[in-house]
Amino acid sequence: MTERKYSVAAIGLRIDGFLDATLQNGGIKLTYEIQDAAPANDDFETPDVMVKFSGPDVDLLLHNRAELLLALEHVTMEMLRMPSEDHSRISFDANDYRLLRIEELRLSAVAAADRVKRTGEHFRFNSMNSRERRVIHLSLRNEAAVRSESCGAGPGRHVVVYPAGMASLPEPPRSLEPPRRSVYDGPRPDDRGAGGPPRGDRRDRGGRGDRGGRGDRGGPRGPRR
Repeated sequence: MTERKYSVAAIGLRIDGFLDATLQNGGIKLTYEIQDAAPANDDFETPDVMVKFSGPDVDLLLHNRAELLLALEHVTMEMLRMPSEDHSRISFDANDYRLLRIEELRLSAVAAADRVKRTGEHFRFNSMNSRERRVIHLSLRNEAAVRSESCGAGPGRHVVVYPAGMASLPEPPRSLEPPRRSVYDGPRPDDRGAGGPPRGDRRDRGGRGDRGGRGDRGGPRGPRR
């Protein structure tokens, strides 16, 4: 068990004041409980302090893979001026989202390892944050036939699972990498497929921007008198 570095007694009042003001200003109807985390049965996540949310707007908090929940967690840690290596010491959760997500990642890691062992080829996950990458690595630590490695930079950082004897592949130049998405993200509002101008560009369709104006739609005009 890791040594506890943070506690409710030390930082609970600061978290409470920050969240109370943030939720009121945002008009978000949530309640929360700040508690010292109990020892975990595994070491996938070992936070010191847990903040558990409930209330009418929990669905909003968990929408789009808990985007708002994770954003609140991040800005709270920034408010506390926690160094990046301590970010796993605080965990925000609602409706056991974190536990379910860890199990989802663990099963994904096992499936990826089975695929790599069966095909002899590497498997590349989509981009994840550091805490989710850690779950993948820990899930595969006892797999002798495969190894996992974090690759990429910034928001595109991801995990690659290799056969144990395969050397790491060189990463493609960042300018040539396609935009990465999470495994579970759907199409984006601006996706329109390959080719073709954006929908807003109508200059070649006979609109008012055409040089000929309305006269181009009804054949040639007669001579002027």
